[in-house]
Amino acid sequence: MSPVVGVIGGGQLARMMVPPAVELGVEIRVLAEVEGSSAAIAATAVGDYTDVATVLAFARDVDVVTFDHEHVPQSVLAALVDAGHAVHPGPHALAVAQDKIVMRERLTTMGAPVPDWAVVRHADDLAAFLDSHGGRAVVKTPRGGYDGKGVRVVGGARDADDWLVTAGEQGLLVEELVDFRRELAQLVARRPSGEVRAWPLVETVQRDGVCAEVFAPAPDAGSLADRARALAEQIATELGVTGVLAVELFETADGRLLVNELAMRPHNTGHWTIDGAITSQFEQHLRAVLDLPLGDPAPTAACSVMVNILGGPSGAMMPDRYPAAMAAHPDVKFHSYDKPSRPGRKVGHVTAVGAGFDDTAARARAAARFFQG
Repeated sequence: MSPVVGVIGGGQLARMMVPPAVELGVEIRVLAEVEGSSAAIAATAVGDYTDVATVLAFARDVDVVTFDHEHVPQSVLAALVDAGHAVHPGPHALAVAQDKIVMRERLTTMGAPVPDWAVVRHADDLAAFLDSHGGRAVVKTPRGGYDGKGVRVVGGARDADDWLVTAGEQGLLVEELVDFRRELAQLVARRPSGEVRAWPLVETVQRDGVCAEVFAPAPDAGSLADRARALAEQIATELGVTGVLAVELFETADGRLLVNELAMRPHNTGHWTIDGAITSQFEQHLRAVLDLPLGDPAPTAACSVMVNILGGPSGAMMPDRYPAAMAAHPDVKFHSYDKPSRPGRKVGHVTAVGAGFDDTAARARAAARFFQG
């Protein structure tokens, strides 16, 4: 019988697991939050992922449970494990990705390089941190933030009062405002038996806190590439991650690498692998959670550039503009998430591969403009 993978969450990450599942002969089932989700093509159930009974009913007929996001409560994850279900990544690993304070604590304990940080519960705590870090800092809500949400640059002790009121004793995470040269991401995959494989280090370009472009491999990375790979492999192994792990990094102005965020699932910074690597992050994730030998993550071209489609005409769908875009750019790959456009919404991406970054980036950006104008 074909193995059955159950994915909790019906977003675009679950959607992009479907093609490699078909190729591998793996049955994929999705517990979507709502009807008409991005992954509706594989949604076999619609329900509340925070409800234990709903999730247990979904898991009853699958061989392994994995995730489109990291928001499933620990109580639900524990219920799955207690019922004997294989859960990858497991609750202990996911706890680190779910809470930024826990993430900083664990990374600090293992000796991974991170920005200076503290937990603040009162304005006086924030004032003290600002005084010792040049008067500016970054405040983050411990849970729920993504794509720039739940992140705020502050320059005064009262600048986070509205968040502190609701944070309670858990507090907020405050970090130094890092003087970084660029942002990078290192993706690795790990299977339960311990095998780890890494894709090339990539450079990411953020706009308004959202990933806009990815360059693979990161230009002029030099020894940073080896350091980033070793760091990501260490984190995956010490945290016991199963599946894809994305380690988002700062390259500082003085040449250091600092860990910014972790994600324990396929990640936006790895979408280029669908068209630019021997084994995509989505196929690799399926292999990993099923404890199958991992595929070769090597790139298939000298460079790949992925550009996210953000926004576009309100209510429009990417396929509406395919005829013109595809005629103009037959050498670019188009990926729709089956979402109507609205300002700032991530509705798809395009990827170009080539021999040099200047030409490849120009082609990818030109193709993306068909959908964003």
